[in-house]
Amino acid sequence: MTVCEETRLTPGRGVAVLLPDGRQAAVFRDRSGRTYAIDNRDPFTGAQVLSRGLIGSAGGRPFVASPLLKQRFDLETGRCLDDEEVAVAVYPVRAVQLDPALP
Repeated sequence: MTVCEETRLTPGRGVAVLLPDGRQAAVFRDRSGRTYAIDNRDPFTGAQVLSRGLIGSAGGRPFVASPLLKQRFDLETGRCLDDEEVAVAVYPVRAVQLDPALP
């Protein structure tokens, strides 16, 4: 399923996308061009805000920090770096070349 064109992703920022089943995903592109997708729901607050978090790295692991309580979530595994018992879903991503002739 295509959720957005890769060119619409700003390096270092996230976007929220609505999935067909009604869930939300947070999609990120880091400054090196790698793309990640995790659940947008912050498990500590229940708010759909992870797409608005700041991305960084700790020990070579890419993460997003929740904008509310600042817990960090590994973008590759979904594991919370601040509470090992908590994790968010991770979604597979792949780059798709869209036909430029399509609207």
